[in-house]
Amino acid sequence: MSDFTDILWTRVPHALRVDLGIAFCFFLLAIFLPRFTPRVFHAVESFLSRLAGRKTLAVITLFFVVIGIRLALLPQLPVPVPGIHDEYSYLLMADTFVHGRLANPPHPMWMSFETFHVNWFPAYSSKYPPGQGAIMALGQLLGNPWIGVLLSVGAMCAAILWMLQAWLPARWAFLGGVLVALKFGIASYWINSYWGGAVAATGGALVLGAMPRIVRRARTRDALLLGLGIAILANTRPYEGLLFCLPVAGWFLWWLAGKTKSRVAPHARIVDVLAPLAVVLTLTVAFLGYYNWRLTGNVLLFPHALNSRTYRTTGLFLWDHPRKPLQYHNQQFEDFYNGWEREDYRNTWEDVRTVSAEKLTRTGSTYFWWGALLLLPGLPFVFFDRKMRLPILIFLLGTAGFLVLIWSMPHYVATLTCVIFLLLVQAIRHLRTFRLGRRPLGLALSWAIVCLLATDVGLSVPLHVCDQLDWTCKGDPSRAAVAIKLSKTPGKHLIMVRYDEDHNLHDEWVNNGAEIDAAKVLWARELDPAQNAKLFAYFKDRQIWLVMPDQDNTYLEPYTPPKPSPEE
Repeated sequence: MSDFTDILWTRVPHALRVDLGIAFCFFLLAIFLPRFTPRVFHAVESFLSRLAGRKTLAVITLFFVVIGIRLALLPQLPVPVPGIHDEYSYLLMADTFVHGRLANPPHPMWMSFETFHVNWFPAYSSKYPPGQGAIMALGQLLGNPWIGVLLSVGAMCAAILWMLQAWLPARWAFLGGVLVALKFGIASYWINSYWGGAVAATGGALVLGAMPRIVRRARTRDALLLGLGIAILANTRPYEGLLFCLPVAGWFLWWLAGKTKSRVAPHARIVDVLAPLAVVLTLTVAFLGYYNWRLTGNVLLFPHALNSRTYRTTGLFLWDHPRKPLQYHNQQFEDFYNGWEREDYRNTWEDVRTVSAEKLTRTGSTYFWWGALLLLPGLPFVFFDRKMRLPILIFLLGTAGFLVLIWSMPHYVATLTCVIFLLLVQAIRHLRTFRLGRRPLGLALSWAIVCLLATDVGLSVPLHVCDQLDWTCKGDPSRAAVAIKLSKTPGKHLIMVRYDEDHNLHDEWVNNGAEIDAAKVLWARELDPAQNAKLFAYFKDRQIWLVMPDQDNTYLEPYTPPKPSPEE
């Protein structure tokens, strides 16, 4: 029996063994020191409660603490290197905004520069909504696009704390803000990459935080914040944002019609709330239409939809059937769109189960931690809590919307971040009331939950783990090293990228900024001899190099055409 226990224990992951040990220690404290335990915990809590009670100061403090801690950890977690297709698309968007444009004119040699998640006609631009790109453009103006990501995560933590203050007592709201900061502010791809969900999560927090304040006081400031939150959702995750806003819109209309308990006069509801909100929403719709027109030529056609029409043959929802395969100008697109995407999901029930399990696994590692399992005894009480009805409805609707999608990245449900942590904190409040006789078991477990999250993060940092999924923020620095080397070499440069047949289709090197002709270093895809000749003639003033990422990904040599195969 002892041998079996030893074998079973060795198969438990190290991080989980540490978590179990910490949880067991807190359990022992509650059982054997029932009088001493509350005194220790309450002494710490009283100090934090004083800060939490000064609500504005708590929000500002959390913002700067998140940024300060992440900057202090740069030796262990350096500025991230982009690696995912989507990240380069967002970086293109940021660079476009920095140059004072919403979109760029198409380039005559576009076929050689064609890359993933980028439209070329009628404009050269990212396919994504502008929210993430805008905050990264701010970062680029400050010195590096990642600065924008850092600021957005700090703003998200502050916004969620502000939202929680409208739903919970101050000290419990502060606990929720701390949990968010621990989960997303250090070892998460939301802060350690360029495609995270902090901006969308901020929009959701503004919406859910403004609405109860409007019901209580009907201030114009809160109406403007509500409108700003909706605008952020519309410009980051429009589909998920719509699902998030539907229950809130029902509550707002119910309040506007005077069906809720409120001392606010009907005239004040219209003048102080509805009118400014209508102005913000009108400006938001106008901007979206203008943005679409500049990028697609049609106010009703979103860039993402245009890109799907141009390149993709698979759908977005589980019930979508793939279209006929398309023909592409390069082998990498052929492998990605006609190969990987179509093979990853084929409309079978087995595929549905696979992608659903993948969603649960990925979102579970992003939003939760092993210690959150201790919340299970208190979780059922949340669903019977009348104050949580609207958040639960938002959560269920958003989760359903996510589950019917084919693709499964956790930041797709970033809008629900504030709701998830509101429900988690409420579950902790219920768990805290649990007692075993006179022993404060719930109090000890509530502290264990927080300590276990801090432990998980603390174990990740020395190991340079940037996210629990790991691959989401592990860009290859080789491409950046090549670009830096040539940026210090006199003249302008054109790098031809030659891939092997077994190339990893997720490792794309052909990505450029907004200014193609003016760029010192350009990356181009090696195509057929005729297209290559046109490209070389167009850029005859540049030195032309060859890089082969699948062989020696840091070696540069003057360009030479590929040797013909024996079959040719």
